Amino acid sequence: MSWLSFIKRPLSLRISQYTIISNQRRSFATINMAHRDPSTLSNYTAWRTKHTTADLKVSFEEKCLHGSVTLHLQSQTDRESNEVILDSRYVDISSVSVDSKKVDWELKEYSAPLGAPLHISVPGGAAKGEIINLAIELKTTTKCTALQWLTPAQTSNRRYPYMFSQCQAINARSIFPCQDTPDVKSTFNFRITSPLPVVASGVPVGDHTGTPGIDKLYLFEQRVPIPSYLFAVASGDIETAPIGPRSVVATGPNELADCKWELERDMEKFMEVAEKLVFPYHWGPYNVLVLPPSFPYGAGMENPIYTFATPTIISGDRQNVDVIAHELSHSWSGNLVSNASWEHFWLNEGWTMYLERRIQAGIHGDPEFDFSAIIGWKALEDAVELFGKDHEYTKLIIKHDGVDPEDVYSTVAYEKGFHFLYYLERLVGRENFDKFIPHYFKKWAEKSLDSFEFKETFVNFFNSLEDSEISAKVAQIDWDDKFYSPGLPPKPEFDTSLADMCYDLAEKWKDPEYKPSPSDVEVLNANQKLVFLAEVQQGGPLTAERSNLLGVTYDFVSSKNVEILSAYYLIALKAQDSSCYQGVAELLGRVGRMKFVRPLYRGLNKVDRKLALDTFEKNKDFYHPICKGMVEKDMGL
Repeated sequence: MSWLSFIKRPLSLRISQYTIISNQRRSFATINMAHRDPSTLSNYTAWRTKHTTADLKVSFEEKCLHGSVTLHLQSQTDRESNEVILDSRYVDISSVSVDSKKVDWELKEYSAPLGAPLHISVPGGAAKGEIINLAIELKTTTKCTALQWLTPAQTSNRRYPYMFSQCQAINARSIFPCQDTPDVKSTFNFRITSPLPVVASGVPVGDHTGTPGIDKLYLFEQRVPIPSYLFAVASGDIETAPIGPRSVVATGPNELADCKWELERDMEKFMEVAEKLVFPYHWGPYNVLVLPPSFPYGAGMENPIYTFATPTIISGDRQNVDVIAHELSHSWSGNLVSNASWEHFWLNEGWTMYLERRIQAGIHGDPEFDFSAIIGWKALEDAVELFGKDHEYTKLIIKHDGVDPEDVYSTVAYEKGFHFLYYLERLVGRENFDKFIPHYFKKWAEKSLDSFEFKETFVNFFNSLEDSEISAKVAQIDWDDKFYSPGLPPKPEFDTSLADMCYDLAEKWKDPEYKPSPSDVEVLNANQKLVFLAEVQQGGPLTAERSNLLGVTYDFVSSKNVEILSAYYLIALKAQDSSCYQGVAELLGRVGRMKFVRPLYRGLNKVDRKLALDTFEKNKDFYHPICKGMVEKDMGL
């Protein structure tokens, strides 16, 4: 989605153009300067959030948060705006005050996908630079898109309920009215009262020892300014254990020992490699919250201080923890330096993929960078094929006018963004690019930028080196082509040594007489095994006997790594190997991630519908409602 209609206007017009907004009911009037984020209705160029205090109570009975949120807003004009406009979506608001005085306010008509903007009267406005304290009494509703409520049956020990938030991309506005844009960053105080332990995207303050069932106030501080989408909170039967000198893992008591073992060996290694590549970590502690097993979504969410991670990274073999390298990388790209709007999402995720692969190479060796990139290239090819090679959503800069950012979301921002940065690295040379990395993150630390500011930063940096050869190369970059061309970018030459091992083994399995040996996979890591299994699955179906031989010989059938076990089971179901059916059913009773649950149910339903139906009936209360509904749809229920 190109947003040419916006970005091709002169910059002077973009930042100085004014629009008069009138409120007919209460005669509010404001001067709302045009801003560069089409996914917000807030007038953040007139008022800017500098600090946020969230004083909220968790009600598991009502499945809501209620309390107050106070925004410290700085006037960006000299009394030219006499109302504040905030993003809001399905929030129950009871009162609003400015500097402790009740004021007039109005929720405008709801319009998807951005919601119903909250207009708040500020009579007389404020002098430029002046701070007003805007307090809102509120309660979330059942239509809140940011909060997930799990029943005790959806947790591992089935004793207590659980709640967690997911605010990316524009869901914070369904918890509290705010300037819900990555172009605005604010420090935070969290004051969360709950009958169960709490974690949040801030540094814990004070005593956090709680007694389940008894309300306790949990305090957190976030002193590094963050955008609204990084507001995060979770509450449940949560315990913690150290996994490094500045890290803890938080999870359910049943999983704590396994999570600690899985993460403690590599956590500090990841941080040390990342800090060497960029500069020291800014945030204090780096912790990981491993969510309950029914968690239905992807690998994780990079909330500051506490990465929220899928439970399937805990595989018993330490082979899936590289997910942490990605989320940790967000501590620089995305969290510290943010895309100014979701149109420039590649600045968050492309950089993160690049840093992740550099971290992996630093720990596992240089070929790992290329191997990961090969896997990513295949994912990018699949995404482009799904959208169509000329589709707007396959561009780096995607027009977001009138669309929900989640509808645009795909691997394109991740992998096409990575390949753009990798192209720039190869153009100027890694040694020179490594000098640019800390410069870029220092220049934009605690700020947000768009693609054009990135371009300016890159060009200015390399011209400042006064190296005519490099300057000539930089001058030849076709930035418009990189930003706006749909489809696949040019494919670089990869070191295929790690991938070739997988392809060669898969090729051998095309021979029905091939006699496998456990030694075939002894030197393969988990990702290589997955590439091998994907190649086997894409080939013609194995016989049931050969499928069983595959699983037993390579010990896939007893793997604790859900990624590997699920990939193997899909091959076995395709082969109609009945010896695996019960194992599939058992796995479906302990994993709720849709990536695994949906294809396994579809496969089991084809070969043994009764077992599939019985398994679903037994476990349906364990699954998240979204997952449950998708499985019902998949099986025609």
